Order: sequence, then structure tokens, then C-alpha cells
Amino acid sequence: MTPTSPPPELRQQALQALLESDPGEKVLQTQALRTQAASFLIASDLALQAPAGLPGCPERPELLSHLDVPKRSPFTHEGLAALLHAVTHIEFNAINLALDAIWRFPAMPKAYYLDWLQVAAEEAHHFSLLRAHLQTMGYDYGDFPAHTGLWDMTAKTEGDVLARMALVPRTLEARGLDATPPMQAKLRKVGTPEALQAVGILDIILRDEIGHVAIGNHWYRHLCNQRGLEPVATYALLARQYEAPRLKGPLNLDARRQAGFDEAELAFLNS
Repeated sequence: MTPTSPPPELRQQALQALLESDPGEKVLQTQALRTQAASFLIASDLALQAPAGLPGCPERPELLSHLDVPKRSPFTHEGLAALLHAVTHIEFNAINLALDAIWRFPAMPKAYYLDWLQVAAEEAHHFSLLRAHLQTMGYDYGDFPAHTGLWDMTAKTEGDVLARMALVPRTLEARGLDATPPMQAKLRKVGTPEALQAVGILDIILRDEIGHVAIGNHWYRHLCNQRGLEPVATYALLARQYEAPRLKGPLNLDARRQAGFDEAELAFLNS
């Protein structure tokens, strides 16, 4: 009998997708992982070492401090494209952070890895929608400078899955729940067909991001319970320790409630 090769291992495959620098290829690899998830082994007890080159990123866009990224009016064609490019860049980083959450942290339940695989695939879909829309406007991903904020916190929390769950999905991604409706209102004021089409794409993103933040909330509470920690007080401690950015209101309370924030947490965040 010919020996059969073992099935691929999910966390190692996620690491390979994370290392991929071509955005289109990263999308394809990530979506293939989701499609084939049932056939993968999950070595949850395997401690993997971080290779050089994380995350895999294209040569463009030029990455700047958020303070140095030029401000443009969305009421011009170029300014609208720049705004949508900024959101596209956030979604590209979101693919990377979801893939990183899969490979980096051992000893989590199988459902954790499958949850973050779902997030990675949905972020890849968001990136593809936005990139295709940019291309219809005569631009592409990489044509404007961008900032590194989302990945910076991913790197800072690489040593503790509790900190990662607290400060990436529940903090940085949750800011998208607050920021998306005002952005959509601004795009409606712009009123061009390109701006109104972007409103529809943001509807899809907002719907999915509520689910992503909910996944972060679920695993944050799971870990707090496992470690005997009180979630609200622990979040405050982690936010100070890792210098998380302060929230800017108003908060999208309805979306945050749908994403699993309870009233005690919302009261703390609004304080």
C-alpha cells in the first residue's frame, strides 16, 4: 500500500498565508483555507516560531505615521479614492491580524481557530470588494500612503492571547463600529455614484464586523473566566499596560450591544 500523506495543518497554513506579500494571492490563500477547513488538522498544542517577514506586505502603499498621512476632501474624485484606500488598507491589515491570531497562539480550543479563520476569510472579502471599487475609479491598492496602526497593536500583544483579544478585536476593530455610520453619512453627502456604491460596501463590512467583534468578546471572556479575572477591570488594566488608544465618541451603542458588549463595559467605555 502507498502511504498517504497527513492532511495539512491549519495553523501552519495560516502562517504561510500571513507571509504572502501579494495582496491578491493572500486573499486567494485565505479564502481557500476557509473552504478547505474541514480537511485540516489543528495542532493546537504546537508552539510555532515566528519567522522573519511578518506580516507579508506589498512594496506599496508607502507606510507613514498616521499624523503624516495627507488629508484630502472626499468631495473630490481623488480625495474619495484616498478615503476608500484608507479603508481598504484597514481591511488588508485585518486579514493579517486574523491569520496571526490563528497561528500565533497555541492551547486554544478548536473553535477559536475556526472562528478566526472565518474572520480572515470575511476580511479578505471586504478587501476584495473595496479594491475592485477603487479599480473602477482608476486607482488600486497601494496608490496612496497608509498608516500602520492596526498591525502595531497586533505586534505589541503577540505575547498574550488575552491582551490580543482585549485590544485588537474589542478595541481597534470595535472602533470601526463607531466610525462606519458617520463615514457613510459623509459619503451620502458626496452623493456621486462611486460614493453611494461605497456606502453599500460599508453596509456589508459593518454587518460582518459586528460578528468579528463578537468573536473577540467571546474569547476575551473565555480567557478571563479561565484565568479567574473580572473582564471590565482587566480590560482597563490591559488598556493602560499596552497604551491602547483612547476611544473617541460617540459610540455606536446598538452595534456594540449586538457585538456582545454588556452595559457595564459600555458604561466604562463612555466614562
